[in-house]
Amino acid sequence: MSRNSEPSIRAISALRASVDRFLEMGHHGIAMAAARVVIVKAGNLWTSAGAADPAVVTKMFARGFALVTGENDEPGAVSSLFRPDDRLGIKVNTIGGKALSTRPDIALPLASWLSRNGLQDKNLFIWDRTTRELRDAGYTTSAERSGIKVFGTDTEGIGYESGLISHLNIGSLFSKIQTEFATASISLAILKDHGLAGVTAGMKNYFGAIHNPNKYHDFHCNPFVAEVFDAHPVKSKHKISIIDALVVQYHKGPSYHARWAAKYGGLIFSLDPVAADSVGWSIIERLRADSGLPTLKEEGREPAYLATAEKMGLGRAGLGSIETVEETVG
Repeated sequence: MSRNSEPSIRAISALRASVDRFLEMGHHGIAMAAARVVIVKAGNLWTSAGAADPAVVTKMFARGFALVTGENDEPGAVSSLFRPDDRLGIKVNTIGGKALSTRPDIALPLASWLSRNGLQDKNLFIWDRTTRELRDAGYTTSAERSGIKVFGTDTEGIGYESGLISHLNIGSLFSKIQTEFATASISLAILKDHGLAGVTAGMKNYFGAIHNPNKYHDFHCNPFVAEVFDAHPVKSKHKISIIDALVVQYHKGPSYHARWAAKYGGLIFSLDPVAADSVGWSIIERLRADSGLPTLKEEGREPAYLATAEKMGLGRAGLGSIETVEETVG
């Protein structure tokens, strides 16, 4: 090898290193560290009546927040994500009725735990698209000034913004709950298979914050799930994804089919919305494999929006770049 070739070799090596660094960055050029996803389970979760024990659920939330934030002190874990005066919207998914919605015995203990650890009752609200869907899922709705609130966008005096928000390939009216009421947001979704998107979990939950989600189901909801999340009313306020995986619909979703619903018994926590959904996807695939079902990719409905979301810099999609921590509380 001639001496003149040495600079070229060094240049190629430097170029490869630059490419490697670029691949570790989002589209904004910011280095993306490995994401952490926490799965918390409980051995004594279910009561004799078939509900989740609120005391056990509260322990699950305390442990999940500690592991995902690195703050073992409960008020410290809350204050690491929220200001004391934040108006916090807990966005649930109640389109599936009682059998397959974010459970009240999950959402209400979360709100209560947050109120005991630094946030104000009057500033906490659990919400979704409609009052009817919330009630059908077992919630008692209330929009009183004091106390934790539960209400839908269709509540009188709320509704959607009059101005269309255009962002990339979407153009939607956003719920005033997300744009005006909330200063911070939690996605508290349920984990389930979806006939079009492949998986619906924390990110797609925000389809319930827009007036026209039906427009965004072509092409396996890709890139629309990522782009709705990337829109300012969501991205600027979202603080943590928590996925209700107590019961997981791993096939024939998003509607409930008892044959393919498994009591997984877990809550999934992450500050990275893409990683949370990716781990949820892996859980669905394990449950499918255990039942002898093909993978979502083999069925032609792999959740492609996750790779799109990673390319947009919203988080980590590949399990190899996600640290998954699993614990069981007593």
